[in-house]
Amino acid sequence: MSDTRFTMLGIVLIFVGFIILGIFGSAYFDATVEAGEFDDCFEYFEDKPPVPIDCDVKLQGKIIFSGLVVSLVGAGIVALIKGVKGRWDQDVKPEDMVGPGGPSDSNRPE
Repeated sequence: MSDTRFTMLGIVLIFVGFIILGIFGSAYFDATVEAGEFDDCFEYFEDKPPVPIDCDVKLQGKIIFSGLVVSLVGAGIVALIKGVKGRWDQDVKPEDMVGPGGPSDSNRPE
């Protein structure tokens, strides 16, 4: 894969990670406040009253969600580093070069 593709892939992965965190994150991070401030945790529904649940189950979901977001952003950072540290112009074949030192210069007298 070319270096430009790694750079673009890294940008997309980081963007998707932050979008997922922004859209779905509040439901998972409310569990931290609820577990820290109160002794009981509740599962909330739109059509029926809240049901008490174990706080560990709710916090486990938060950990899995956080792991997903961190892995997406981490993979994006790795792809960006790989794209930036790539060889870019060093792998250009001499016959594909344009400009000074390219094959068109070899026909001109020095």
